[in-house]
Amino acid sequence: MFPETEIAMTAAPPFAARIPAAFFAMVLGLGGLANGWRVAAKLWGLPNAIGDAVSLLACAVWLVVFAAMVAKWTAARKAAIGEATHPVAGGFLALAPLSGMIATLAALPLLGMIGKALLLVFVAAQIAFALWYVGRLWTGGRGAEATTPVLLLPTVGGSFVAAMALSALGVADAAKMAFGAGLLSWIVIEALLWQRFLHQPALPPPIRATIGIHMAPPAVGLVSWLSVTSGAPDALALGLFGYALLQAAIMARLIPWIRQQPFGAPYWAFSFAVAALPLGAMRMVERGAEGTVALLAPALFVLANLIIGGFFVLSVMRMAQGKYVPPLQPPTPAPTP
Repeated sequence: MFPETEIAMTAAPPFAARIPAAFFAMVLGLGGLANGWRVAAKLWGLPNAIGDAVSLLACAVWLVVFAAMVAKWTAARKAAIGEATHPVAGGFLALAPLSGMIATLAALPLLGMIGKALLLVFVAAQIAFALWYVGRLWTGGRGAEATTPVLLLPTVGGSFVAAMALSALGVADAAKMAFGAGLLSWIVIEALLWQRFLHQPALPPPIRATIGIHMAPPAVGLVSWLSVTSGAPDALALGLFGYALLQAAIMARLIPWIRQQPFGAPYWAFSFAVAALPLGAMRMVERGAEGTVALLAPALFVLANLIIGGFFVLSVMRMAQGKYVPPLQPPTPAPTP
């Protein structure tokens, strides 16, 4: 699993200690897919009920994982603190508010004013966590091996999704500010990640699937940009879509390398981009895009359903086998600068 499993051993109930914050990643794909079905219903007359059902499933998964994390912080606090302060695993805590925003946006037509109130709470929580996390990063003391795509979650993914949430709340100027924060953070962190990929040892198998997060910013950024703009898709939208396609093609080329890590919850890291890529294409079609985008949109949507549906089925099977929740492992030495 992710390094969040490399947490301090504790006398607390082991199952509570073994629940990683990375489990929130399941919500990203389900919530994004639900939004895709809503747009598909407008474009191609598909049933609205499917979008409603998947959005409710995303909310249910978020509630279950949130309850598990509360249990962890209550019954296995030492393990929870160890995860939060881990140089890699700590970044996954950003998924709690981030996936909460995704699930709420997906279910917003069903939740009404309650959903809007929840969006405000999640946006505030995302900002608070990003400030805490980045403040720790800026104090230094991290080794190069701790630079992984997880760094993209607090400021890049969180800001892009916050822009969508603020746009849904009707706060247009703040939504554009959030998009800008995510875009500029992405540019900086993207450069760091290329340096890490090119000049450091390969990501070890236990965290190899985190590279799926690296695929997300252009696709999620596209959906975010469309949420803060209106009219026909512009050059930036098409450029983000093109870079997202490039990232997807590279990930497809790396499948044999990625599969050296057996399937488990880490693979849901790919679902953020897998759901966002067709959603961005479909929203561009909804706003008048033709040609290549219109040609690719239905194929990408079908592929997203197959991939995320496959992840869900395999996850249920692993749960039934008792192999989905990772074992508790002793801590490893902290990376050295």
